[in-house]
Amino acid sequence: MTPAAAALWLMGSVVTILSRAHADRNVYPSAGVLFVHVLEREYFKGEFPPYPKSGDASNDPITFNTNLQGFPDRPGWLRYIQRTPLSDGVLYGSPTAEHVGKPTVIEITAYNRRTFETARHNLVINIMATEEFPLPYQAEFYIKNMNVEEMLASEVLGDFLGAVKNVWQPERLNAINITSALDRGGRVPLPINNLKEGVYVMVGADVPFSSCLREVESPHNQLRCSQEMEPAISCDKKFRAQFHIDWCKISLVDITKVVPVYVSRPDPGPGILPEFGEYNPPSEALKSRDYLSDFVVTLAVPSAVALVLFVVLGYAMCCRREGVIQLVQHNSIQKSSKELRSLSKSREISWPLSTLPVFNPVSGEVVPPLHPDSYETTSMPLMQTQTNLQNQITIPQQRPSGDAYVMSTFRRMEVNGIPEERKVAEALNL
Repeated sequence: MTPAAAALWLMGSVVTILSRAHADRNVYPSAGVLFVHVLEREYFKGEFPPYPKSGDASNDPITFNTNLQGFPDRPGWLRYIQRTPLSDGVLYGSPTAEHVGKPTVIEITAYNRRTFETARHNLVINIMATEEFPLPYQAEFYIKNMNVEEMLASEVLGDFLGAVKNVWQPERLNAINITSALDRGGRVPLPINNLKEGVYVMVGADVPFSSCLREVESPHNQLRCSQEMEPAISCDKKFRAQFHIDWCKISLVDITKVVPVYVSRPDPGPGILPEFGEYNPPSEALKSRDYLSDFVVTLAVPSAVALVLFVVLGYAMCCRREGVIQLVQHNSIQKSSKELRSLSKSREISWPLSTLPVFNPVSGEVVPPLHPDSYETTSMPLMQTQTNLQNQITIPQQRPSGDAYVMSTFRRMEVNGIPEERKVAEALNL
């Protein structure tokens, strides 16, 4: 394996990681082993022609587009992620035995978002067969405090495989696949408290599962998981320093005990329809269609039903005694409301003492009242009271002629404990 296509050998684990996109255009990952290819922005910056305007080229936003040559998207086993235009892109996935011996050409197109320049390279992936594929025992862990691009870093993934090897103690341990929790139906976390999306990491080994990994299958821990409580796992402390594992979501699969299911597919055949004789088109002399029945059903029947309902309603309202009474009551209510409105507009009310004419003691002139002649009387209160007397007060009121006054008495009444102002008319001529 070339130095550019660096392979991470960590205590028997093999993870192919290409640290540079330009070092080797041909890579040779193994089937069933995690493949990671990093698209470095620093290399593609040198591929772009010099930009005439001044600026720091190291901070240019660069995005990548990856697709299978001749197709608009990537192969199904290959994923791509780039969090921001200022970060590197990562191609990752786990090829299967079906892709062995088939060169996969991936077109990588880089876009400089500042200069609008593009650069393109081809990555040829030659998938190699392995004798120990697949490993019989596979375990999938859910890590809550990691994003997928953080887990794909060689040092982070190496630390996790080292912790798993310390717990499992296998002779051979491979990272099989890494999947973001969002691809499994997870929700995007809120941008608070440094929450992560979560990542699923599948590893395979050649020995049965350890007793520590089997602890999650105990009835006590299954009960705690059903109550959304954290199970008691003895080896959790070996991961807790760096990885927060949700032990209720761990999956242990022994593929030696899995019964294969073969789906029989029908024979597709030659693709030629059988003979059904000659085609006989319809006759050109088509019979005319009578639309009278459709018209009757569509318009006449609903109109007849509506007419019957109208007649029944008119008879009930105009010919029946109850209906006539309701109409008379309705008319009387309308007349009463109109009379009240006309009276409220034309009524004359007394003005407070502060608005009555005032005589100047020196000149003898009459000072006009403060209110204008066009004052809207309908907005004046029906009862004018003063709060200085508790039970009864008397206010002089001016007649329309202006030469006489009326003394009005207001008496404070209480009805059911609720004070109510009632006006007791008392006409007194002065």
